[in-house]
Amino acid sequence: MAAVSLRLGDLVWGKLGRYPPWPGKIVNPPKDLKKPRGKKCFFVKFFGTEDHAWIKVEQLKPYHPHKEEMIKINKGKRFQQAVDAVEEFLRKTKGKDQACSHNSTEEKNRRNSSEERGKQSAGEEKRKASFSEGKVKKGTGEGKKRVSSVSSERGSKSPLKRAQDQSPRKRGRPPKDEKDLTIPESSTVKRVMTGTVAGFKWPPSVNEPVKDSDPHFHHFLLSQTEKPAVCYQAITKKLKVCEEETGSTSIQAADSTAVNGSITPTDKKIGFLGLGLMGSGIVSNLLKMGHTVTVWNRTAEKCDLFIQEGARLGRTPAEVVSTCDITFACVSDPKAAKDLVLGPSGVLQGIRPGKCYVDMSTVDADTVTELAQVIVSRGGRFLEAPVSGNQQLSNDGMLVILAAGDRGLYEDCSSCFQAMGKTSFFLGEVGNAAKMMLIVNMVQGSFMATIAEGLTLAQVTGQSQQTLLDILNQGQLASIFLDQKCQNILQGNFKPDFYLKYIQKDLRLAIALGDSVNHPTPMAAAANEVYKRAKALDQSDNDMSAVYRAYIH
Repeated sequence: MAAVSLRLGDLVWGKLGRYPPWPGKIVNPPKDLKKPRGKKCFFVKFFGTEDHAWIKVEQLKPYHPHKEEMIKINKGKRFQQAVDAVEEFLRKTKGKDQACSHNSTEEKNRRNSSEERGKQSAGEEKRKASFSEGKVKKGTGEGKKRVSSVSSERGSKSPLKRAQDQSPRKRGRPPKDEKDLTIPESSTVKRVMTGTVAGFKWPPSVNEPVKDSDPHFHHFLLSQTEKPAVCYQAITKKLKVCEEETGSTSIQAADSTAVNGSITPTDKKIGFLGLGLMGSGIVSNLLKMGHTVTVWNRTAEKCDLFIQEGARLGRTPAEVVSTCDITFACVSDPKAAKDLVLGPSGVLQGIRPGKCYVDMSTVDADTVTELAQVIVSRGGRFLEAPVSGNQQLSNDGMLVILAAGDRGLYEDCSSCFQAMGKTSFFLGEVGNAAKMMLIVNMVQGSFMATIAEGLTLAQVTGQSQQTLLDILNQGQLASIFLDQKCQNILQGNFKPDFYLKYIQKDLRLAIALGDSVNHPTPMAAAANEVYKRAKALDQSDNDMSAVYRAYIH
């Protein structure tokens, strides 16, 4: 492998995160993107996915020599789609090359033909001139009188006509033959006009989305939502600060994803506690973007996959915290969050001045405030950062992070948040993020229950559930969430993307939040009861869309 020389534009097989070797192409990175320190690497775009990242040279193999080997090893549908995308790319490239070769041959033939016509035209002009000269000589009887005759003819013209005839030439210069006044369009000029100029495209305006020349990939400068008017600075992940009406500051990172390869990882050592549905995707993206990560999970077997991908193993939460600069945690509920910090060999035992702890669990404000107090009392720094999303969004690096607490720590976590999410918000003091997260999930949980209610009502009244979904998808409620959850129900597929038991927990905590400020939450309370019924029907470990079953039993 060391003897193989790779260069820009080569097709390769590259190892990316938890994926098997995947086909890609070596491309130029954005000019503002720094190359990772250490071993030699190339910037690779992967076919059939939206992934592109720096890959170490020893993890790359040339495409064609290893194609058959890789196809034998990998049989997945996505992998086959990626290989098909490569072959399609090669076919299009070959077609363009053949077209260019054909055009070049045609151009050469046209050039030769044009030159031949030019020679013929010149010969014809000479014959005409000779014939005309003979006539003048014959008419005057003297060759010497030819010039006088021509001068006399010029003199008979009007002053205006003479001015028109002389205007293209400088005074005193001898007149050229008439054929020299008409310049034929050369084949070179034609080629420039039809090739360079006709093929030139102006840079996109601010109102026009940037398009990628490679059809197999979304353009690197666009966010995954493909919103127009995204400027180049969106990829540099600079923070945009805006003041909310409440007076609290919200810092929103420009849209970013773990799949876009534009992240310069922090040199701080990162710890991560909790490898559930959300935590697994987060850690995968942290590793993918080059972060140094130490992991711990209550069920140790879940760590094995990440160890294979380069993560280090921590034996206890205390050990992870003591050996890392910033430790993240993502667990199920308030009790688990407290046990992780305050329990035996817990986080608190590893905290000392300067150590940083970021709790990404969705819990209530009282719990997160208590945890912040004990961490800070030991000289540590604390940030709450619950995330909005599901397993798929976690895997794709498209989470929304809601943060509050230590502002400096929030900024220190910048590259981590960019790896795991598309947007992050800083909401001020500790407790604000917990409250906002519960409100977001309250809306989501209530909406899911309403979707299930509508589908069951359509069924019992003899209406097509698929038609109801089609109508909703054409209206103002259309969304990825709506479509995915309805598809789950129609297909009877309740594999968890967001556990039903956790959305019920969030509804319960949101109702308690409303009670604490004497604010009514009747819609959330009604939805909560439906989820409680679904839990009684043994749906806790299914996806939240399994709330549908509470209506049909």
